[in-house]
Amino acid sequence: MKIINNINDTLKEDLIGVIHKNSKVAIAASCFSIYAYQELRKQLKEIAEFKFFFTSPTFTTKKAGKEKREFFIPQLNREKSLYGTEFEIKLRNELTQKAIAKECADWIRQKAVFKSNMTQESMGGFINVQNEKDSFTYMPVNGFTTVDLGSERGNNIYNMVNRFEAPFSFEYVKLFNEIWQNKEKLQNVTDIVLDNITTVYRENTPEFIYYVVLYNVFSEFLEEITEDELPNDATGFKVSKIWNMLYNFQKDAVLAIINKLEKYNSCILADSVGLGKTYTALAVIKYYENRNYTY
Repeated sequence: MKIINNINDTLKEDLIGVIHKNSKVAIAASCFSIYAYQELRKQLKEIAEFKFFFTSPTFTTKKAGKEKREFFIPQLNREKSLYGTEFEIKLRNELTQKAIAKECADWIRQKAVFKSNMTQESMGGFINVQNEKDSFTYMPVNGFTTVDLGSERGNNIYNMVNRFEAPFSFEYVKLFNEIWQNKEKLQNVTDIVLDNITTVYRENTPEFIYYVVLYNVFSEFLEEITEDELPNDATGFKVSKIWNMLYNFQKDAVLAIINKLEKYNSCILADSVGLGKTYTALAVIKYYENRNYTY
């Protein structure tokens, strides 16, 4: 057994020493970063196979409920970590992301398979490296990122990793293989991971980029909207006289105000003088009048 403190002795350096040509690498972790691949790309290009499963639901077709709190790294961040985590911002700023993503995608097509935990059962992270004559297991491992490899500094006070050799490592190899073969617990997400990585270097139309920006700005907001918070057209407020007197920007304001009132029970309309705040407010009042609400 060996203890890696990720200060004087890093996980990256140790993996470089044990990953050889035709090694089999198996990783269970919360997230995968192309920058971690970059750190070990020379070794990973020579391996026989690479198996990775996300320890929490990631890129799965079935999403966990919004109300459920996860113990670590929110799901959205896990999926975004492919292009670098918050602690790899310095690497992203080097603007080499496109080249790294392309190289990583080509490697995945040849060597890698990704699966994801579909259950709400917690799974610990670890790394297995199998060679012809020896075997190594590293744990605990949170994610496959440059921080976990010891190449970058995260926000942990310590980041110590234990390395186990055979025969103890065989138990983790056995455990990994048992979970890997369980179709009820894991879903193959290789194509989804690959598609997400290729978006980094793919040439996209301005229209596509525009919609991606809108999605990233409003995705969480849209997920939080419920039917109860949306204006109910059945009240007939859109056929009222005051509604038909409004300009389009005033109608948008009415819908936004109703949404804010339903969600926060208060709202401020800060339009400039002359933009018709009084008529906008009257339309909101008409909506609640039709619903028999009193304030």
